[in-house]
Amino acid sequence: MSNLLHDIQALADNMRKPLTNIRRHLHTWPELSFQERETSEYIAQCLKSFGIVPQRGWAGTGIVAIIAGQNPNSRAIALRADIDALPITEVEGRAWRSQREGIMHACGHDVHTTCLLGAAHILHELRYYWEGSIKLIFQPGEERLPGGASLLIQEGVLTTPPVQGIIGQHVYPALEIGKVGFRAGPYMASSDELHLTIKGKGGHGAMPHDCVDPIAIAAQVLTALQQVISRQANPLTPSVLTFGRIESQGGATNVIPEAVHLQGTFRTMDEDWRYEAHQHIRAIAEGIAQSLGATCELHIDAGYPVLVNDPALTQRCREAAVAYLGTENVVELPLRMTSEDFAWYSSHVPACFYRLGTGNAAKGITAPVHTPAFDVDEDSLPIGAGLMAWLALVQ
Repeated sequence: MSNLLHDIQALADNMRKPLTNIRRHLHTWPELSFQERETSEYIAQCLKSFGIVPQRGWAGTGIVAIIAGQNPNSRAIALRADIDALPITEVEGRAWRSQREGIMHACGHDVHTTCLLGAAHILHELRYYWEGSIKLIFQPGEERLPGGASLLIQEGVLTTPPVQGIIGQHVYPALEIGKVGFRAGPYMASSDELHLTIKGKGGHGAMPHDCVDPIAIAAQVLTALQQVISRQANPLTPSVLTFGRIESQGGATNVIPEAVHLQGTFRTMDEDWRYEAHQHIRAIAEGIAQSLGATCELHIDAGYPVLVNDPALTQRCREAAVAYLGTENVVELPLRMTSEDFAWYSSHVPACFYRLGTGNAAKGITAPVHTPAFDVDEDSLPIGAGLMAWLALVQ
C-alpha cells in the first residue's frame, strides 16, 4: 500500500492548478439549494473528461458515479460532497468573487466538490491497483431542509449497489492548512426549526387593559423556554435553544399588535431527549399563552438527526490520515452544536465525517463559515483530494 500512497500523493500534487481552477469556477458561479443546475452540468463535464460516467438527476440536481476497481463486487465505499451555496453576499475585492449577487459558497461546498472531483480523477487513474468499487455522491441541498441526503437515501443511493460505509469531508477554517481532524461517536448536533405564533388582542398602547399583548407574552415565553435547557435537560447532554427572529405584523410605538411570530432552533446530542424536549417546549409555550388569555400555535420542523461517526470506520480513517499526513497533523475534534445533513447517512451505514484544515493565519485566512469574508487557503485542495482518495482505499 505504500507505493499506492505515494502514487496518490504525486497525482494530487500534480492536480494543484486544475483543482484551483475548478474551485474558482464553482466559487464564481454558486447556486442555492436544489437549484444547482449549472453546477451539476459542470460536475458532469468534469467527470466525463476523467473517463467517468455520471448518473444525473438524483434529487433533481445531484450526481452519482461509480468507479470500479479490480474485483468490483467485493466491497463498495461512498465518498460524498455537497454542492449548494448560501444566500450570503460576498465581500468585495476577490478576483473570483461570486458573480451571483446575494449567493456565495460561504460554507466551502465548492471546496468539497473540488476535492471529490480530484479524488475521482486519482481513483480512476489508479483503478487497476485497488479492489472494490467507489461510489461518488455529489449531493444537492445540504443547506435546506429536509436535506438532499435524505432524498438521495430515499432514492436508493446507499443501496444500489449497497455501500459498506460512507466518508465525508468538510472545510475547517479554525484548523491550519496541512492538518485534519476526526472525532468518533456523536460529533454534530441534531437541528430542529421552531415556528411560534402568539395571538392576542391588539389595540392602543396607552390602553393595554383593553388588549391581550402578544409581545409581553412572547417575552415571558422566550424566558420560560430556557428552563428546558437549564432545568429539564440532563446537564451532561449538550443542548441549545436559540431564537433568532421575532416580528409582529404592522404596529408602531404606540400600537399593540394582534400577533407575534418567533423563529428559533433547538439542537442536542441525544435523539431520545430531542423529542422529549419538543413536548416540553410545546407545553410551556402553549401553557403560558393560554394562562394570559392568548393562544400559541407551534410548529416544530424536525431537521437533521445527530451525526454519529462510526468508531471503527473513524479509527481506520484516522490511522490512514496519520500515514498520509503524519501524526502531528491529525487532531481530535471537539463536539459541535452545528448540524449537517450528512447525519442522515450516518443513521443508515457506518460513516466518518472529518474536517480538512483550510485556515492560514499568516495569509489572513481565518473568517468562519457562513460569513461574507469566508475563504480558504487553496493549497488545501490537493491535500483534501488526495486524502479522500486514500481514505476510500484503506477501508
